[in-house]
Formats: sequence, C-alpha cells, structure tokens
Amino acid sequence: MQNFTFSNKTKIIFGQDTEKTVGQESVVFGKKLLLHYGGGSIKESGLYDSVIQSLKEQNIEIFELGGVKPNPRLSLVREGISLCKEQDIEFILAVGGGSVIDSAKAIAAGVNYDGDVWDFFTGKASVTDCLPIGVVVTIPAAGSESSTGTVITNEDGWYKRATGHLAMRPQFAVLNPVLTYTLPSYQTACGVTDMMAHILERYFTNVKNVELTDRLSEATLKTIINNAHKALEEPTNYDARAEIMWSGTIAHNDLLDTGRIGDWASHNIEHELSGIYDLAHGAGLAIIFPAWMKYVYKQDVNRFVQFANRVWDVEIDLNDLERTALAGIHKMEEFFKSIGMPTTLQEVDIDETHFKEMATKATERGPLGSFVKLSAEDIYEIYKLAR
Repeated sequence: MQNFTFSNKTKIIFGQDTEKTVGQESVVFGKKLLLHYGGGSIKESGLYDSVIQSLKEQNIEIFELGGVKPNPRLSLVREGISLCKEQDIEFILAVGGGSVIDSAKAIAAGVNYDGDVWDFFTGKASVTDCLPIGVVVTIPAAGSESSTGTVITNEDGWYKRATGHLAMRPQFAVLNPVLTYTLPSYQTACGVTDMMAHILERYFTNVKNVELTDRLSEATLKTIINNAHKALEEPTNYDARAEIMWSGTIAHNDLLDTGRIGDWASHNIEHELSGIYDLAHGAGLAIIFPAWMKYVYKQDVNRFVQFANRVWDVEIDLNDLERTALAGIHKMEEFFKSIGMPTTLQEVDIDETHFKEMATKATERGPLGSFVKLSAEDIYEIYKLAR
C-alpha cells in the first residue's frame, strides 16, 4: 500500500427535499451567487423554482447562466468567468449533472486567473484557488459533486481535457434521489456505466496489498450492478435510486484511491471519442473499457481473475486463468448491453476515420495509463479492438 493523505471537505446533504436547504447552505459563502445549469429540465420539474425560493429566503442576489451541454464547452466557461468578474460573484451554485458541475468548477478556477482558463487544461498553468461551489445533483454519474477534477471540451479542435485541484471540491452537495426519477433510461444507464468506470480506473492497479480498497471497490460495483435494473424497470424506486446515487459519489470522492495508483487511460481514450463525436461519456466508456481490458489483461491475469470472481461471480478455473479473466470481461460487456449501452463503435456509427488522429491527440503529453503505459500505437489498437 502507498502512503496517502485523504481529505474531502464536501458536505453531503442526502435525502428527500434536501434541495430546500440550498439557501441556508449557500449564504454562508456570500450574498452574490451565480446559478449555473443546463437546459429546461430543472424548470419543467419544479426544481428551479424550489432552488430560487430557497435562495431568495436568504436574500441572496442571483445571477443566472444556463445552457450547459453534455461534454461542457469552453466558450460557456469563458462567458461564466466574465460574468463572475463583472458582477463580483462570491459563490457558484451548480444545479444539474456532471457537465454542469464541471463547467461551474472551470468557471470558479478561472475567475481569479489573469490568463485564459484553457491554460489549466493544457498544463501551461496550474489552478491555485477557486470561488467556492455548491451543487444540487440531478444526474448520478460523474461523481463531480465531491471530486477535485473537471473536464471541458474546447470547440477549437474539439479537445476534451481535464484538470483538477483540491480547491475544486464543492463546499456542499445536495443529493436527493427523487430528483433522478424522471431521468431517461439512457441517461440512467450512462450514469451507471460512468460510475463503474471510475471504480475500475482505480481497481486495476499495480500496487500490491490493497485488500481493503479492493473490497470497497468490489462492494460498490456490486451495489451498482444489483440496483441498475431495478432503477431502469422501476424509475421511482427510491431505494434503488438512492443506492445508485450514493455509489456514484463514493466511486469518485477519492476514498477508493487511498493507498493505490489508478490507471485512467480508458477515460482519456474515451475523451477523444466524445470530444470529436459528442458521444455520451458513459456510452463511450462502455465501448472503450472492455477493449482496454482485452488489450492489457495479461499484465496481471490474477487481478482480472479476482475481478471476474468477486464482482461477476465467475468460477475460477485454476487450469485456465486466462479463460476466467476473459469471462469476467465478457460478463461486464453483457451487463452493459443489458442496460442498453453500446459495446462497439459500430453501434454508434463511428468508423476508423479518426482513429489515428485521436490516438495522437490522446498522447500529446506522453503515454497514457499506469497499469500499462500506452503509446499512440497501443491506443490505435484499442480503438480497433473497440470497433
């Protein structure tokens, strides 16, 4: 096990009607607030009105910036930064899913920076501080509600890149499973896949003697798997929605990182797909992760056997460990299919046109991954495996 420091400042406010507390939670950080959100869904559901009422009860001055798209755009982040600077905004409240939260984090990081916020995503500059952020989660998936990172897409070249800093952790996150009842099945399934991928990125490590976080990861994966179909078949099943929502937070709040070194190649490989094709991140991960597994499993067959046995209940064949490892990957693919996710690029009409371009862009700052270091040639082969 590696040395580690674990600190997560985000206050989790979980349960029914908790969105009504946002005013009292927000006012602690200032009286001038940017309300950041996506499309019209929060207005149609009544969530917008509930949030506005709670904020007004605390006499908070509200400035709004909607329009966040999936794979959030740099242009809107820049607009948000300008608005915050012009109005001396003190706090940002993100109401939505991972895209909204990531956009809010990027805005918060850019407000006190004199250069272009994109510098943080290219490595030209490092985040030093952020405006404080609060979150009301409507889509359990990204885990951004208590993570240190953000991912933004630059329309100039369609680069999708990540950056992070401890200051990006939201001050509080409101998680009401009832707010997820109206999610379309596809979005629910994408969210399930995304949170599973966050765990898998940490699970496949070369660090030995990490039994506790192995078992925490396996338990969280099994909880997601056990409740996914319930949530899809019974959208208003509070218990299933609650299990999935809390699992999504645990998957990406860094607890499962402790003592180990994660991989993160699959996320970066997928970012190129959704950057160019605007594919839903979860759907892209359902395609890329199995392909990555098939490419690298021989690095540590025993870890893949453990994954197959403990997560998917595959019986271990001591005479053929590779068969067991591959059976686990197959079980995962079958699960993704069962919840309506694609598992090949053909299913989402992506051909080989941009494979080499994406592989090159993915490795502009060096090889990807930790479990296995991947060159542009390796990534090109993974895209071909995913075809």
